[in-house]
Amino acid sequence: MTSTRLARQECAVTVLGGPTAVIDMGGLRIVSDPTFDAPGPQGYLTKTAGPAVSESALGPVDLVLVSHDLHPDNLDKRGRAFAKTAPLVLTGPLSAARLGQPAIGLSPWTSHSVPRRDGGGELTVLAVPAIHGPEDGEHDADGYVNCEVTGFVLSGQGLPTVYISGDNASISTVAEVSRRVPGISVALLHAGAARVPAKFEGRPLSMDSRRAAAAAAVLDADIVVPAHYDGWTHFSEGLADLELAFHEAGLSSLLRTATHGSWVALRP
Repeated sequence: MTSTRLARQECAVTVLGGPTAVIDMGGLRIVSDPTFDAPGPQGYLTKTAGPAVSESALGPVDLVLVSHDLHPDNLDKRGRAFAKTAPLVLTGPLSAARLGQPAIGLSPWTSHSVPRRDGGGELTVLAVPAIHGPEDGEHDADGYVNCEVTGFVLSGQGLPTVYISGDNASISTVAEVSRRVPGISVALLHAGAARVPAKFEGRPLSMDSRRAAAAAAVLDADIVVPAHYDGWTHFSEGLADLELAFHEAGLSSLLRTATHGSWVALRP
């Protein structure tokens, strides 16, 4: 893990490991699902690798996106502390209630606008649904499969439209996002086919590699950046599986698999 300051970019994303990504666009620095704890046991999950870049290297952050707060592989202790120092956290309503200030809860298909720092007006953050497990999985007391999970779509004048899936395993949900939000050009997809034997007969809790390729096709995205496929023992598929699935689907040209901590441009 490096503590060297992560240089600002005009319009790019870097995955730091696990689900954690840094997105620079519109003059803003955005961090999704911050996880900065060291490797080791985290309840019933085990982390095998830390982030490529420490939180102290990120500099001032304008916005943190939290897909869900109940699982340590998406928001751990240091990630939670980091989020609390940001001026704004956007997440689902239940997560926001648990996190407290500065979190704002967004129900699916509602949005929040953030003033851009590049003079281009506003960045719009749209909350979209996500299903954290099989479509027919048992629902919890709040009506969710596994738990409340929120995806996001970032957009603004002159900027690419970026979809962040969160821990979503549902292609029908991706199709709904594609129908309701045309023009998505970049997809940051949580993959890895996460499996926990005690949950849903061990079926995937997040996209497997073939579903990730299918999601890319459904979205008609120009760029696909995979995340959340390594660094934890409960992932059943890794980078090689993703590359094979995209190759077999004829979509390898879309996939961007830079080393963690390296930037990927968000324009084709």
